[in-house]
Amino acid sequence: MQLDRQIKMLCLKTDLKSTEIARRLEKSPQAFGQKIKRGHLSLDELNDIAYVTGCRLECRFVFKDGSSINLIE
Repeated sequence: MQLDRQIKMLCLKTDLKSTEIARRLEKSPQAFGQKIKRGHLSLDELNDIAYVTGCRLECRFVFKDGSSINLIE
């Protein structure tokens, strides 16, 4: 799924508008919207979005045996 659709789902689930998330991140809504549209968000930025929306971001490599390496702590 594309990042812009995932952020829209996040907004629906958290009952927040993307403009409110941008405000909490101290970003302009226009700049935030463009980053989402282009899909140019770093792992740190995704983690910040998770934090301001009260979520936890989980990024990891998962091996066939079930073990994993977390990319974000």
